[in-house]
Amino acid sequence: MTAPPNSGVKPHGWLVLDKPRGLGSTQAVGAVKRVLREAGYAKTKVGHGGTLDPLAEGVLPIALGEATKLAGRMLDASKVYEFTIQFGEETDTLDTEGEVVERSEHRPPMLAIAGVLEHFTGAIEQLPPAYSALKIDGKRAYDRARAGEEVEMKPRQVTIHELSLLRDADSDKRERAPIDLGSTFATTSGRPDPYDPGAPLELADSVTLVAHVSKGTYIRSLARDIARALGTVGHVTYLRRSKAGPFREEQAISLDSLNEIGKGAPLHQSLLPLEAGLDDIPALSLDPDSAQAVRQGRVISGMPQTDGLYFAKLEDVPVALIEIVGGTAKVVRGFNTSDVAE
Repeated sequence: MTAPPNSGVKPHGWLVLDKPRGLGSTQAVGAVKRVLREAGYAKTKVGHGGTLDPLAEGVLPIALGEATKLAGRMLDASKVYEFTIQFGEETDTLDTEGEVVERSEHRPPMLAIAGVLEHFTGAIEQLPPAYSALKIDGKRAYDRARAGEEVEMKPRQVTIHELSLLRDADSDKRERAPIDLGSTFATTSGRPDPYDPGAPLELADSVTLVAHVSKGTYIRSLARDIARALGTVGHVTYLRRSKAGPFREEQAISLDSLNEIGKGAPLHQSLLPLEAGLDDIPALSLDPDSAQAVRQGRVISGMPQTDGLYFAKLEDVPVALIEIVGGTAKVVRGFNTSDVAE
C-alpha cells in the first residue's frame, strides 16, 4: 500500500491565519493541528504568536515545527489594530460581551476626538481590564472577575507608536482612508470650515481608530480611556488586528482556505518560511564546517561581522539564531529542519 505523499513530513514555518470572530487562539491552533493530520503530515508541534481574543478578528501567526522556537519573539513584537469605540455605554468587559456599568448622554465632536489622540501617543500608563488573561496571585483576572471577586489591576506602561482616525466602521476596510476633518463640519456658505466657531459640530456616536502599539497594550483599555478623556464613556464593538510583528493581513489565509489544506490543497502555497518571523534580523551564510560547528553548539571565533543577532543559514537551510559579540558567535537558538522533505 502506497503511503500518503505527506507521510512522515514535518512542516516548518508560519501559517498566518485571518482569525474570524468567535474563534479563540487555542482553538485556531487546534484547527491547524487537525488540518495537518487530515493532510497526512507527521505529528508537528504547533503554537501561536500572540493571543487574539475571541471577540477580535485578524492576523494570528501560527508557528509550525521549528518556527515554534520563534513564537516567543512575536509576543514582544508590536501590533497594529483597527477598532471601533461606541460612545454612551461602558461595560464591565469593555466590549460587547459585558454588562453595562455606566452610561452617558454626552457625544464628543469629531474635532475633539482628533485633538485628544495625541495625548494617547507615546509612552502612557494603562490600567488593564479586569477581564484579561493577566494572573493575580496565580489565577487569571477574568476568572476572578467572572466569579464576582473584586479585581484590583495595577497600571503598566505601554507605548502607542501611532494612533489615528479612520472612516466609518461599516465601510470596506481595504478602502478606508484617513478622515478629512474639514468634511465633518458645515458652514452656512456650504464650505467646510472646522475652525469657524459658529459652525455646527458633528457629534460622534462611534469612531474607528487605527493603533500601532507595543506588546502588552490592551485596546479595550485604550478605548475606555479615550472615551473618558472626551467626557463620556464607551466600549469596543469592533476589533481587528491587521499586523503582528512582520506578519500582515495581506499574507493571511481564511479558515476556509486552511480547511482546504486538509482536503489536499498544497500547504506550501500558504506556508511562509521560518525566517519570515525574523525580518528584522540579518541573514548570515555559513560554510559547511561552520554550520556543523554551530549545530554542535560550539563557539566560533574570528567573525568579522558587527555585534548583534544573526540568522545563520547553510545555503537555504536554517541553522540557528546566533549572537556575535567581539567577533565570537554563540548559538542562541538552534534549528533542526533535517526532516523536511526535499
